[in-house]
Amino acid sequence: MVQKMLRLQFVGLALVSLNAIQARGQGAANPLAEARDYLAAGRLAKSESTLRTYLSEHPDSADAHFLLGYTLFREKKATESLAEYTAGAKFRRPAAQDFEAIASDYVLLDDFTDADKWFTEVTVEKPQDEHAWYLLGRTKYKEGRHEEAVASFEHALALRPKYVEAEDNLGLALRELNRQDQAREAFQKAIEWQGDTPVNPQPFLNLGSMLIEEEQAAKAVPLLQKAAGLAPENPAIHERLGAAYVAENDLSKAQGELQAAVKLAPDTSALHFKLGEIYRKQKMRELAQQEFAICAKLNSTHSSRDTPNPFQPHADKP
Repeated sequence: MVQKMLRLQFVGLALVSLNAIQARGQGAANPLAEARDYLAAGRLAKSESTLRTYLSEHPDSADAHFLLGYTLFREKKATESLAEYTAGAKFRRPAAQDFEAIASDYVLLDDFTDADKWFTEVTVEKPQDEHAWYLLGRTKYKEGRHEEAVASFEHALALRPKYVEAEDNLGLALRELNRQDQAREAFQKAIEWQGDTPVNPQPFLNLGSMLIEEEQAAKAVPLLQKAAGLAPENPAIHERLGAAYVAENDLSKAQGELQAAVKLAPDTSALHFKLGEIYRKQKMRELAQQEFAICAKLNSTHSSRDTPNPFQPHADKP
């Protein structure tokens, strides 16, 4: 679940600033300007084709290679994107925003060691960029370097107080270090900082999950209900809310939440198993066996056992 969450979060948060890209090469040939316009409009395939045509005639254009690299990153073609950045680097050193996209390509490839290297490069070149420090912290968290992740998130927070995503992820890193009280405090801050109109469900999910683990399901339920209201299409939230209802022995509500989770992530074997367990507890033997059979079939095909946790966080900086 964490790995898929990370992918989605990096893709959402690590998009290189389009304004920065547009600022480069304003006097370039018209096809580059057209490609930037297509990119701004979200017409990624058109941007790619325009840039490839241009590069066939101008193979030594660093700007074109870097812009194509970014376009391919947006298309989640990480390997091809990296090849373009490598090609462009033969003619000019990439800028910090290019390093950010390169690092994010490595995230898409699950290569967090190289992602760490390039996000670190971004923080060296732009030490006041709180967003870069946040992304570096996320990378270090995935690497299991939790103390370093804490340091990166704290650096981001020093640069931008009340940075909700950084505070929430600080809580995740602290939890991995068994600093439970501090983790709980961080999640609570990330909730409070959003005020009366929150948009980020993750702190609610994370604090609710902690409370379930601490056998405080009654306190977890309203937090997870809030998270579900903010992100009704997130199967991980429904799964955890279902777990809270199971702990409260409210099997009917737990069934509804697990059914919602299964509908949203039908290829996740663990969800079918948990739904089957709820059916079994309610003496719904035939339905239980159906879910267990689906779980076994998915496991035999090596389908995902981790529940997706999709989240596109709001951010004033892409």
